[in-house]
Amino acid sequence: MLIGQNIPRVDGLAKLRGEAVYVDDIVVDGVLHGGTVRSQVARGRIRGVHFDPSIPWDEYTIVDHRDIAGANEVLLIERDQPALVAVEIRHKYEPILLIAHPSPSAVRRAVAGVRVEVEPLPAILDPCQAVTPELVQYGDDNVFKRVELTKGDVEEVFRSSPTVVEGEYSTGSQEHVYLENQGMLAFERDGQLVVQGSMQCPYYVLDSLTNFFGREADKFRVIQAAVGGGFGGKEDYPSILAIHAALLAEKSGKPVKIIYDRQEDMACTTKRHPSHVRHRTAVDDDGRLLAMDIEVTLDGGAYLTLSPVVLSRGVIHSAGPYRCDNVRVRGEARLTNTPPNGAFRGFGAPQTIFAVERHMDVIAKQLGMCPVTLRKRNFLRDGDTTATGQVVKDGVDMSAMLDRAIELSSYTKRREEHAAANAKHPYLKRGIAFSTFYHGAGFTGSGETWLKSEVWVRGLPDGRAEVLTANTDIGQGTLTILTQIAAESLGFAPDQIVVAVPDTTRVPNSGPTVASRTAMVVGKLVSRACAKLATEASSGDPVKGVKLQQAIRDWYGDHPGQDLLCSVKYETPPGIRWDDDTYRGDAYACYAWAVNVAEVEVDLRTFATRVTDFVALQEVGKVIHPVLARGQIQGGVAQGIGWALLEEVVTADGGMKNNQMTNYVIPACSDLPPIRVWFEEQPSQFGPGGAKGIGELPMDGPAPAIVNAICGALDTSVCSIPITPERLFAHLEGSSDG
Repeated sequence: MLIGQNIPRVDGLAKLRGEAVYVDDIVVDGVLHGGTVRSQVARGRIRGVHFDPSIPWDEYTIVDHRDIAGANEVLLIERDQPALVAVEIRHKYEPILLIAHPSPSAVRRAVAGVRVEVEPLPAILDPCQAVTPELVQYGDDNVFKRVELTKGDVEEVFRSSPTVVEGEYSTGSQEHVYLENQGMLAFERDGQLVVQGSMQCPYYVLDSLTNFFGREADKFRVIQAAVGGGFGGKEDYPSILAIHAALLAEKSGKPVKIIYDRQEDMACTTKRHPSHVRHRTAVDDDGRLLAMDIEVTLDGGAYLTLSPVVLSRGVIHSAGPYRCDNVRVRGEARLTNTPPNGAFRGFGAPQTIFAVERHMDVIAKQLGMCPVTLRKRNFLRDGDTTATGQVVKDGVDMSAMLDRAIELSSYTKRREEHAAANAKHPYLKRGIAFSTFYHGAGFTGSGETWLKSEVWVRGLPDGRAEVLTANTDIGQGTLTILTQIAAESLGFAPDQIVVAVPDTTRVPNSGPTVASRTAMVVGKLVSRACAKLATEASSGDPVKGVKLQQAIRDWYGDHPGQDLLCSVKYETPPGIRWDDDTYRGDAYACYAWAVNVAEVEVDLRTFATRVTDFVALQEVGKVIHPVLARGQIQGGVAQGIGWALLEEVVTADGGMKNNQMTNYVIPACSDLPPIRVWFEEQPSQFGPGGAKGIGELPMDGPAPAIVNAICGALDTSVCSIPITPERLFAHLEGSSDG
C-alpha cells in the first residue's frame, strides 16, 4: 500500500538543492522588465497623464487602455474589472499604465516619473456604510451578491423561545504572505502567445487571455512555473498579471517579465474578505438549538472577482456542525473602494466559523453551561440535516472526537490549573478553549458538475505511466500525492510515475487547484483513469505491476505511431442533488471534521497573547501522505494564529498602509506553540482510497479556539479579530469604563 505511506516528496530534492525553476529564474534573451503605474486615490476620474520630460520615453514600451483592441475586461465570474483604467478609478492601486524596458531600475524610475491627474470622487470604504446615490457603482446598491438559505420557520420559533442569545462578530483582512511574489513572463513562440508564471489555475489564465484578446484558445499557451506558495492568492490575481505581461510583449515584440516586489504585491493583490456576522439564536433550557438567524456581510472590495462563491461557502458553513431545525442565513458581498478581495485558504468559511464558534461559547456562558456539554447536545449526527437540508452520511462521531481532543489536551485538568493560577498571579492570565467545525470538500453545490473536470493517464513506451492534469503543486504536495495515487492504482513504484507540468497545450482542464478538491476529486479521476489504462493496455483483462508495464510496452509494439492515452471525466455521484436558486440540497459530496484546542497566556502588562499549546484533531478520510498532511495542518494553524492575534491590515484612503514585512506582523517560530496534530480516519467513497480534502480545513478553527481561550482567561467577551495587544487593551479599558 502506497496510500498512507510517507514516500519521498517528488519535488523535494530539486527545491532543497535550489534547482526548482521559479518564474524569476527563467532566463530569456532580450527580455524586458515590466512595471505598473497605479492610481493613488480610492475613487476618482482621470483628467490627464503627465510624463517627466527628463526621461527618454522613446526607449520604453508604454501601454495604456488605448492599446487594448478587444474588451477591456478581466474574465473571472463577471467582466466588471478593467485590465487598465480608462477613466474611472475604483481603488487606490488600480493599474493605469504599463511600462517595459531592459533595465529593472530604469522601469522603476519611469514608473515614478508618471503623474496621473485625478478628480477625486466620494468613496465608500466600509461595507456597512450607508449607500447614498453618489456612492453607487454596482447595480442599484453596491451589492455584488445576495444569498439566502432557509430551513424551517425561524420567526415562529423566536416568538415562543424561552431564551434568545444575540451577538455580533467581525474578522479583519489578511495578506497571503506567500514566499514567492506574483510574477509572470510572456513571449511569442511558434505563432502562440506563451505565458509562464506563478499560478494555481492555468485554465483560469487561459480563459482570461482568450476573452481579453478575442482569440481562440489554441493561440495561447499557459505554463505553470514552480510556485512558491499560493493560499488562494494565485487563483484569481494571475489572470490580470498575465494580461499585463502579454500586452507589453505584443506591443514590444519582445519577451516581457513582470515580477512584483513585496510592497507592490501586498498593496495591490487580493486579500481575505473582512466580515461582519450577526447571530440571533433561540435555545431551550437544556441548551438545544431551536432556531438560528444569521446575517453575513463580506467586504468584496472594488470589483466582484470571486466574492459570490466566497460568500456562498461562508453562508453554508455559518451554522456550524450543529443540528438545528430552523435556520435562516442571509448573506451579502458588498462593494467598497478598496483593492478587490478574493480567494484565501478557507474561502469564506473561517469568517463565519469564527462567528458561530465564538457565539456557542457566549451561549454556554449565558446558560451557565459547560461549552463541551453544549456542543455535544447539538452536534450533527448521521441522519441529521445541515442548514441546507443535506442529510449527513459521513459516519463521523463528533462527540467522540471532542472527547478525544479533550483527553489529548488535558482540557479539564488544565482549566482547573489555570483557574487556580489566575486567582493568584497579578498579571499573567491563562486559558484553554476549543472550536469544533467542518469543511465541505470540493466545489460548492453544482460546481463540480459544471466544471466537468477531465484527467488523462498515458502509458509510455518504456512501460511507465504519465499523469496529465492541470492541477498545480504550490508547495502543498500535489506532485507527490498524485504520484502515490497513480502508483497505488497501477501497482507501480513511485519512480515509474511521471506527473506532467501543467501546460494548457499538453494537459486537460481538470479544474483549478482550490477548494480542497485536488486529492479527493482529481485524485479520484486519476485513480479511474489508471484503472482504464490497466484495462486498455491488457486488452480487457486488467493487470498490475510488472505485468502491466510489459503490457504497455507490448501495446506500443502492436500499435506503432499510436498513443496509449486514457481519459476520464467527472461524473456527479448518484444521489447528489443541489438547487442553486434555493441553496437547498447537497452542498458538498462530503465534509472533513475537526476539533482544535488552544491554550493561551495573556500578559496584562503588555496585553500580548501567547499561544502556549495547540491540539489539532481532524477527520479527513484516509490520509494519503501523513507527513504532508501534518504539514498542511500545522501551516494552517500558524496562519490561523496570525489572523487571530497579529495580522492587522492597516489602511489609509482605502489602501494598505503597512505593506511591508517590517510592520505587517506574521508569526515567527518563537510565536508558535507546539502544534500537536492527530488524525481520525473515516474513509469516504468519493476520494481515492477514501481520502477527503484537507487544505482549507486547518484555517477554520484556530481563531475561535484562541479567542475563546482569551475570553475564558480574562472573563470577557472579545468579538473581533485580530486581537492585537493594542486592541485588547482598548477592549479591556472599554469594558472597565462600562
